[in-house]
Amino acid sequence: MKLSGLALVASTSCVALAFVPSSQVAPITKIGSSAAAVSASSSPLFSEATNGANGDIVANGDAVNGLNGMTTGDLLGLPARPGRPLKVAIAGGGVGGLTTALCMLKRGFDVTVYEKTAAFARFGGPIQFASNALSVLKEIDEGLFDRVMDKFTFTGTRACGIKDGLRADGSFRMTGDSLDYLVNPDAPADWFVKFPLKQCADLYGLPYTGVVDRPDLQEILIDECKKLKPDFIQNGNPVTSYENLGENEGVKVTLADGSTADADILVGSDGIWSAVRAQMYGEEIKKSSSNLKRRQGCTYSGYTVFAGETVIKTPDYYETGYKVYIGPQRYFVTSDVGDGRIQWYAFFSLPPGTKKAPSGWGGSTRDGQADPEENLVDYVKSLHEGWSDEVMTVLDATPPDSVEQRDLYDRPPELLRSWADGNVVLIGDAVHPMMPNLGQGGCQAIEDAYVLTETLAATKTTDKIPQSLQEFYRKRIVRVSIVQFLSRLASDLIINAFDTPWSPHDNLGRSWKSYLTFFWKPLLQFAIFPAQFAYLYSYYPTGSMGDLPAALESKWKKQHEKDAEEAFEQVAREGQKSAGPSFFKKAEVMKEQLSTVGAP
Repeated sequence: MKLSGLALVASTSCVALAFVPSSQVAPITKIGSSAAAVSASSSPLFSEATNGANGDIVANGDAVNGLNGMTTGDLLGLPARPGRPLKVAIAGGGVGGLTTALCMLKRGFDVTVYEKTAAFARFGGPIQFASNALSVLKEIDEGLFDRVMDKFTFTGTRACGIKDGLRADGSFRMTGDSLDYLVNPDAPADWFVKFPLKQCADLYGLPYTGVVDRPDLQEILIDECKKLKPDFIQNGNPVTSYENLGENEGVKVTLADGSTADADILVGSDGIWSAVRAQMYGEEIKKSSSNLKRRQGCTYSGYTVFAGETVIKTPDYYETGYKVYIGPQRYFVTSDVGDGRIQWYAFFSLPPGTKKAPSGWGGSTRDGQADPEENLVDYVKSLHEGWSDEVMTVLDATPPDSVEQRDLYDRPPELLRSWADGNVVLIGDAVHPMMPNLGQGGCQAIEDAYVLTETLAATKTTDKIPQSLQEFYRKRIVRVSIVQFLSRLASDLIINAFDTPWSPHDNLGRSWKSYLTFFWKPLLQFAIFPAQFAYLYSYYPTGSMGDLPAALESKWKKQHEKDAEEAFEQVAREGQKSAGPSFFKKAEVMKEQLSTVGAP
């Protein structure tokens, strides 16, 4: 079985391709090619001359000689430009891949997504969209943006920042983050520093940072794609390898079932353990070193993270977005994710393979819990002995069987290797996975999708595709490398250079790290964090949205409180419920069910 296609994209996050509208170009026909663009006879505006001997192309009386370095490729069209559509295959139907598919389809590309899971199923877990990603979504499609906003939970409009994991008094009180406690022993020291998320978004006139449930986002993207091409996705048949076919011939993609698909471009967006990257960079998929510190070219960050979710009405629920509790050698993060839910993450500096909980993240298969009888909430609490009751309150409200764990891997920036090889290109986690501290992993994949699309939209003939993919790499490498660096730095500083801040009124912070943390405070508050978030939000293709961000936040606020109160009442009646199985576990079960269909 051979699937015809001309441009491919492999992805577990999502990337989009698009063509920038250009001035009207004469339809041309490539002499000697089986893929003629537009017949000259179909348009009285253009005349055609042919010379099969030298492969010249003539459009509107102008000869273009391929032997003299001019174009010899097929003319690529857009809705407002003659030519055939660029064909794209996307391996991986994650957020990045689906965003790419939608962006490309809207530009008139012929797109097919190849997804490894047998069928899509709803799975829990929010994804953070910072202001820069929201601007890109709106630029891609107004309808997409509106639908995402209907499911969105804003966090950046409320207090977000770093709290003292030992000194927070347990009442979830809203206090300032000043230095008054240095001279006043009764002054609260709960908040160490707050993030200027709202101020930086207002600087550019952008919507505020927040979260959306991944299944909601996924369903929206799939629905929007199907409006443009109902059969755009093929499940249960991922991309396993590729072959560049040479100039103007595109790329051949091999799928898991042994079939192949020809395409103009293969975009590898198939996640951190990417099969496309493995071939491009000469890696072995998921191969680990003996100490587990390297895996398929990725390095272990030094941290493992536990995560859980609960419905709980803390006293500061409506006033805070997300909080980072810092303490010795670890930190604990909580975030409002809508409908009365709080998701938490506990980061520990532990060796790789310190397996306690199941892992259903990052495209991996879901492994079983190391000790099914162990209460994972109690285990996480034991690692926070002496910490604030605020941490314990959230953990105590969490169903133990909802806890998952993941060892965190990332990659250094690919400054010396391109993301592209001929007609194949990498995007998202496939080439620049990053630590989750800044919530920019998905955001950068969405930026990749948009920039790649715009770059390809300006590509008028197939022989220019490899050059365009290299241009995309050059456009993205600097910004992505900076974001990767900032994401890793945030983790390393909190674990290795931060501790309970020094105070003259107690003995909780007396290490050299405590003094360093204390002296970091004004620099973080007035220089580093404002500069960091201003840079992250500085890519906004929509330009300022004026009064729209405030209007969106005002509309959301009323609905958010209504939905949250309903959830709190339900928990009061029925008690906490565990989160359902992860998407990957559901996909495995569904695949087993499908395999039994038709069995004797």
